[in-house]
Amino acid sequence: MKVTIVGAGNVGAVTAQRLSTLELAREVVIVDVVEGIPQGKALDIYQAAPLVESDTRVIGTNSYEATAGSDVVIITAGLTRRPGMTRDDLLLRNAYTMQEVTRSVVAQSPECILIPVSNPLDEMTYVALRASGFDRRRVIGMAGVLDSARLRTFIAIELGVAVEDVSAIVLGSHGELMIPMIKYATIAGVPVTDFISAERLAALVERTRNAGTEILDHLKTVSAFYAPSAAITSMVESIALDKRRIMPCAVLLEGEYGLNDVVTGVPVKLGRNGVEQIIEITLDPDEREALGRSAAGVRANIAKLSI
Repeated sequence: MKVTIVGAGNVGAVTAQRLSTLELAREVVIVDVVEGIPQGKALDIYQAAPLVESDTRVIGTNSYEATAGSDVVIITAGLTRRPGMTRDDLLLRNAYTMQEVTRSVVAQSPECILIPVSNPLDEMTYVALRASGFDRRRVIGMAGVLDSARLRTFIAIELGVAVEDVSAIVLGSHGELMIPMIKYATIAGVPVTDFISAERLAALVERTRNAGTEILDHLKTVSAFYAPSAAITSMVESIALDKRRIMPCAVLLEGEYGLNDVVTGVPVKLGRNGVEQIIEITLDPDEREALGRSAAGVRANIAKLSI
């Protein structure tokens, strides 16, 4: 596979490093508008190849021509949050960037799968979908994988157990209206409610909702990038190896969960062709209402855009 990453910031560069180390692509192209940054970071990553025993070629460029024939395009370009900012504060500026980037990469790689990462994630996925003209199976926003990983981490910390034994899923939009599905959370197959009180679970849910802000408050000038890059890499791995993993991703809904013409996070089967299946899990009335509110927030933001 050939993978392009648009945006040579922290998320894009660390993702390129992970993809290279794992040899998930024969070639990784990093694109950025700033002269020298993608070239320098790509060269640095590529010089590690003998040490990590990877034959993945990594190149940096300021031109979209080098991205031609990409199988997967990851879009991280755009403004990132600063302290005091919400994801919605980025809406108008990043929507313009997402439109321009999407059109540029699609012109070079009309058969690619798009993975938008820029915030606000659900809205940017919708923008990329409309700008590309692609079938919804090939435009897959990264958010639920990250949010679920954060919830799993906090549960593991709480109980002092191995993170790989913790299973959890987060639905809805990437932000305060996300819906951590505690009833589906397990530890080695045992419901998490057998281990943690309702009060402590509520605290972990709240921490998950604010996990990105917590990191931003520590770092001050940059937002999270290690965990987001790991989430992107897990999605690319499922696509590249046709693993068909069940992962929560931001996709366009067309009747699923009673929602239409809106992007939000739901479980999907992710394989070589992108979204192989959208999976509808059982929701109780409160959870369905919460998902509806989450989707309504995304729809309200989309209405502010001229797309």
